[in-house]
Amino acid sequence: MALIKFVLDTSIFVNPDIRSSFGSDPTSAMKAFLEYAERLFGRVEFYMPPGIYREVMNFVDVEEVSPDIELYIIKKPPDVHNIKIPAFVVYELIDDIRRRIDKGLRVAEKAVRESVLETDNVDKIIQKLRRNYRKALREGIVDSKEDFELILLAKELDAAIVSADVGILTWAQKMGIKWVDAARFKDVLEELVEKIG
Repeated sequence: MALIKFVLDTSIFVNPDIRSSFGSDPTSAMKAFLEYAERLFGRVEFYMPPGIYREVMNFVDVEEVSPDIELYIIKKPPDVHNIKIPAFVVYELIDDIRRRIDKGLRVAEKAVRESVLETDNVDKIIQKLRRNYRKALREGIVDSKEDFELILLAKELDAAIVSADVGILTWAQKMGIKWVDAARFKDVLEELVEKIG
């Protein structure tokens, strides 16, 4: 059987809805994951770009997971100088950003109109503006360097991305990268342990 590779996102350990299948907090979730990694060692490799690893380590008690985390999770940056990205990806990204900017402008215009009519509720209107503006501009898009590194590393390694981030999974699909929804990742690991562990 060929070596199986996964590139892991923070959502597996940090997002409460996703993490709950592994543990009640990031540290217990990481410890439970590392038990699977130990059983699959040598047949399955788990990677994280350094930025993602740093994010996860902000939430995990290092003393409780070390040295296993160093043994079973490979920290590797993508080779950003040699990975080729099809031009259509840049075109789609530009088009997506333009649509989001227009959508954000409409959200702002609506908030201004509401504030003129409801001068008593300006603070609530501003909160609503921020929430809707953030949703219009950031939901479903790769919006950080760390997210982009995750995608590039998976492409470089021909690995499957494991994430709950809609933007990451959307762009993984556009770029032909394998992916696993983080909500199903524990089931995937259990199946792998049963078949090859």
